[in-house]
Amino acid sequence: MKRVLRIGHRYVSLLVSIQLLLWTISGIFFAFNQIQQVRGEHVREAQPINVDLSSFKLETGPAQSVRFASRLGQPVVVVTKVGEKHYLVPTGNTVAMLTPQEAIEAVHIGTTLVAIDVEFVDKVAPGDEYRGRALPLYRVVAEDAEATQYNVYLNPYTSEIVAVRSERWRIWDLMWGLHIMDWRARDDIHNLPMKFFSLLALISGLTGIGLFFSSRRRVSSISMQSD
Repeated sequence: MKRVLRIGHRYVSLLVSIQLLLWTISGIFFAFNQIQQVRGEHVREAQPINVDLSSFKLETGPAQSVRFASRLGQPVVVVTKVGEKHYLVPTGNTVAMLTPQEAIEAVHIGTTLVAIDVEFVDKVAPGDEYRGRALPLYRVVAEDAEATQYNVYLNPYTSEIVAVRSERWRIWDLMWGLHIMDWRARDDIHNLPMKFFSLLALISGLTGIGLFFSSRRRVSSISMQSD
């Protein structure tokens, strides 16, 4: 039985050792990188919303939520209904989509970065930088004073910044995928490999503890016999 336990522990430990190493490396990376900088919060500028409610003449009808947003410094109303959102100006008219030039202006207003290119995004794929955000979006490529490049993602109706991505974020995202063992979408912590290797790590730890105490009893027994 002890021999079977030792052999099983050896091979289970070998199987989980690589993933344990990846868990450790990614954990160290997370510990030494502030999430605020990973998310690009340090390059954002606060966007106050000044609203004169007396200027609004609109009816929203039944809605799940109603909120204000600042579109290039001007207030707009975001009305969320079942399955859809409406973007309205104070008069009740629908807001037009930002032009590419306006998207660049929004980055100049909302960040400390300098925009150098803009692209319209209307398709999503697993693992994309903007996953979890509603499409369409504008992606504005921008740089800081040290020439570090960022991708700034904007809501094309409100000009709100919904995500800021940099090389640091991409490394973080890779490490997160390795940590949770979801290498494609990198957002499912309940996947089968994660559960399987977590159980293997538990088994490896328990068998290691069992072997440790078993070895101690054996050494003690041999010592007593020698005496």
